[in-house]
Amino acid sequence: MEHFQQVEPFDYVIFGATGDLTMRKLLPALYNRLRMGQIPDDARIIGASRTELDREAYVARARDALKRFLPSDILSPELVERFLALLNYVPLDSSRQSEQWDSLTSLFTKAQPDRVRVFYFATAPQLYGSICENLHRYGLITANSRVVLEKPIGTDMATATAINDGVGQYFPEKQIYRIDHYLGKETVQNVLALRFANPLMNAAWSGEYIESVQITAVETVGVENRAAYYDTSGALRDMIQNHLLQVLCLVAMEAPDSLEADAVRNAKLAVLKALRPITDATAATETVRAQYTAGMVDGKNVPGYLEELGKPSATETYAAIRAWVDTPRWKKVPFYIRTAKRSGKKVSEIVVTFRPSATTMFGTTPARNRLVLRIQPNEGLDLRLNVKNPALDVFNLLPANLDTSIRMEGGLPFPDSYERLLLDAVRGDPVLFIRRDEVEAAWHWAEPILEAWKHDKTPMQTYSAGSYGPEQATQLLASHGDTWHEASE
Repeated sequence: MEHFQQVEPFDYVIFGATGDLTMRKLLPALYNRLRMGQIPDDARIIGASRTELDREAYVARARDALKRFLPSDILSPELVERFLALLNYVPLDSSRQSEQWDSLTSLFTKAQPDRVRVFYFATAPQLYGSICENLHRYGLITANSRVVLEKPIGTDMATATAINDGVGQYFPEKQIYRIDHYLGKETVQNVLALRFANPLMNAAWSGEYIESVQITAVETVGVENRAAYYDTSGALRDMIQNHLLQVLCLVAMEAPDSLEADAVRNAKLAVLKALRPITDATAATETVRAQYTAGMVDGKNVPGYLEELGKPSATETYAAIRAWVDTPRWKKVPFYIRTAKRSGKKVSEIVVTFRPSATTMFGTTPARNRLVLRIQPNEGLDLRLNVKNPALDVFNLLPANLDTSIRMEGGLPFPDSYERLLLDAVRGDPVLFIRRDEVEAAWHWAEPILEAWKHDKTPMQTYSAGSYGPEQATQLLASHGDTWHEASE
C-alpha cells in the first residue's frame, strides 16, 4: 500500500529531546512508523537537549518511554532494538552559541549533502528564532532541510509575527512545517472524503439543508501540574485558535481543485477570512467563557481551577463561541465551537444538524437528520434518519441511527496523529501543515475576542467539574433554537 511505502533515508533532529512531548508522542510515533516498514534502518534520529546525558543514558530513557506509552503487544524486542539503534544524542542549549554545537555538526560531516534533514522544535516557541539563527550560523541548513514548529505559534498576532519572522529569516516558507496534530487525526482528514467523495453528502452540504454545526473538543482532566503554563494560555489560545478553527475550515471550505498543499490551504484560508468578526459589541452575545470549580469526575472529588493554580486568575478553562462564516454557502448557519477542561466526558466530535423536513404527510414534523463525526474516542460516524416505527400499525416515525465505526485492517489501533505528520515532513508534503497566512488569519479573528475578554465584555462564568459547562453556554444555543449534542441524545 502506498501509505506504507518506505521514505528515503533522513536525519531527524529533535530539539527538546528529553521533554514530555518527545517521550510521550514523538518517539512512540517514529517507532510505529519503523514497525510499519516506513523508516529505513540507515535513518538517524538525533536528540538535542540541555540535559547532560550520554547516548546510552538517552537510549535507556527512550526504551522506558516506549514501554510506558505503547501497548505491549506491539513492542517486539527485535524492533525495539532496531529503533534504538537509530538514536543519537547531543547535550546542547540550542538557543545559545557554544562549543556544544560542534558535537551536532560533527554528526553531519560524512552525510550526503542532499540527505533530508528535519529539525523538529519541541521547545518553547520563543526559542524558535534563536535556534534557527544557530542552525544557520553553524551551517546546518541545506536546500533539503525542513523545520517543524510545534504550536502555539504565538499568543497573539504580534508574537506570532515575531516567531514567523524569526524562522522565516533562515528558512523559506516552503521549508517551514507548522504542525497541528488535529490535522493528523484520521477522522478529521475524513471530513474531506465524506464531503467530496460522496455526492449524497456533497449535495446537502450547505446552509440550504444544514441548520447548525457543532465542533467540540472537551476532556475530563484538569490542568493539574500544568496549571502555571495553562494560565498563560487558556482554552481559546490552547484549542480554538488553532485546532478547532482548522476543523471548522475543513467543514466549511469550498472544494479545492486538488489535494495539492496550496490548493487545500488556499481553501482553508478563504474560510478564515470569511469568519465574521467578533467585537467588543458582540462578544457578550456570541461567546461564553468560564472556569471549573470543585466537583466530581469519574466518581472522584476534584479541586477547582483556582485551587489548583493557587491564586486568582482570569484565564478561562471553558470557551464556547458562535461563529458565522459569511459566504453564500453558509448564510445564516451558526458554527458552535466549544472546548473545556474537567467536562462530564472526554469527546472530540463534529455534529451537523440538518434542517427539518417540510413534509406534513406524517402528521408531525420529522426529527431533524443529524450527522456526528466522532474524532475521538471510537472514531466513526453516526447518521440519524427517520424510519417507520415497526412496533406500531399506524405510520409513526422513529429516529434510527446508522452507526459506522472506522476501523483499521486487521483490527489494528488507529495510528497516532503524529505518525503521518512526522514522515510527511520527511516526504516534503505540507498539505496537513499550517501556512503562515493561515496562522495570521486565525489570530486576526481570535485576538479581538481575547481583547474583549480582557476587558470583561464577556463575564467570567463558573461550572462544576464533571458538568458540561455553564448555563450561559446552553443559553448561547437556545437563543438560536439549538441545543448541545449531549442534551439531545
